[in-house]
Amino acid sequence: MSDTTDDYRIERDSLGEMQVPADAYWGAQTQRAVENFPISGIGFGRRFVRALGVVKKAAAQANRDLGLLDDDVAAAVVEAADEVIAGELDDQFPVDVFQTGSGTSSNMNANEVIANRAAELMGKEIGDRAVHPNDHVNYGQSSNDVIPTAMHVSALEAVEKDLRPALETLAEALGAKEDEFADVVKTGRTHLQDATPITLGQEFEGYRTQIEKGITRLEHTHDHLAELALGGTAVGTGLNTHPEFPERAAEYISEETGIAFREADSHFEAQAAHDAMGEVHGALRTVAGSMNKIANDLRLLASGPRNGLGELEQPENQPGSSIMPGKINPVVAEAVNQVHKQVVGNDTAVAAGAAEGQIDLNLYKPVLAHNVLQSTELLANSAEVFAERFVAKLEANEEHCADQVERSMALATALNPAIGYDKASKVAKQALAEDKTVREVAVAEGYLSEAEADEVLDPARMTRRGILGDD
Repeated sequence: MSDTTDDYRIERDSLGEMQVPADAYWGAQTQRAVENFPISGIGFGRRFVRALGVVKKAAAQANRDLGLLDDDVAAAVVEAADEVIAGELDDQFPVDVFQTGSGTSSNMNANEVIANRAAELMGKEIGDRAVHPNDHVNYGQSSNDVIPTAMHVSALEAVEKDLRPALETLAEALGAKEDEFADVVKTGRTHLQDATPITLGQEFEGYRTQIEKGITRLEHTHDHLAELALGGTAVGTGLNTHPEFPERAAEYISEETGIAFREADSHFEAQAAHDAMGEVHGALRTVAGSMNKIANDLRLLASGPRNGLGELEQPENQPGSSIMPGKINPVVAEAVNQVHKQVVGNDTAVAAGAAEGQIDLNLYKPVLAHNVLQSTELLANSAEVFAERFVAKLEANEEHCADQVERSMALATALNPAIGYDKASKVAKQALAEDKTVREVAVAEGYLSEAEADEVLDPARMTRRGILGDD
């Protein structure tokens, strides 16, 4: 039994006594970590804490099946772990992300919280070790295999259950605009200069495809994230673990999450290196880049409303200026731009951390987990908002698009098959110098008749593959 006062109780670990808040489920090792790492004030979020609960529950179930954990203790551990999974004990995970590189502090945080809550569920006193954090909750495990397992479980759940649906929502919103704008012919732009005509729908086809390919890129990381380090214990050899434990625990994790996980191909690779985390964040960075490109394009196309490109009319989400009345800014698109910059920064941290495995253990596990999960959350949230509060509310300025196309110098490109490049170039330069349209100059100079000009310089026709006379 632990000594208690109204404010704290005394818990003990191998280093001696610690004062722990009386109402806390955590114990001495967690308290030491709280005092040792007052660094960022950033703790692990919902996805990672949930994953710790999933791993501890699966471990207890596997050890129970193997006869290594008494049924009553296992049942209490499972029930306590379920509360962690459900988010009922999130306030019991106070350890800073910037801590021991193996994540031992967070593993012991989970062990102590689940052990004390399990003991309480059994009618025992918190801190009396009726359920032991190491001997029961952590049986057959090490921080070195628990934390990378939680990393993979949380990352794959976040990608599949948060980010993928959000990206699908964004792709659908872009696809809807692709259909809506299918017949809106506008000026294409390369190098930010006038280029041959394109439809607004074709541009949105490109945006939709970017996001769909991003989803596919994320799918390609699935197989490696599905590998679990659990069962490798300290260095990957599996010391103190039943031979059947890894496979059984992975089956329970799969059952809990609805995602197919499996034992790692190599426990030594799974603990000493975290290439899978670098891989998935590379895909996240690419998705962020796609969203950034789309947001930038839409901001440009909606620029104005009178002195910009003005081909799109943006939603009026909020006043844009504290001094300029009536100003509306593309604030949601700007938020997407900022998320991209944060993800790029996170990618640098992940790439550096994933490359820093030393001998038998990578010691950047907490920061890898945090950055991957933060990027996933930011992308998921911003994709949903971007789709619903910006993309879905865009309107085309069809009249302006048509006017701009007619004035474009790039229409001269369609003259090449009819009158040759040199004459077409002359027409374009003369049109620009005299502030006339390509059509007007081509007819006035006798290169084309009115009827021929209507056919050759039809902007809608130019948005389809083909050469004059192919129709």
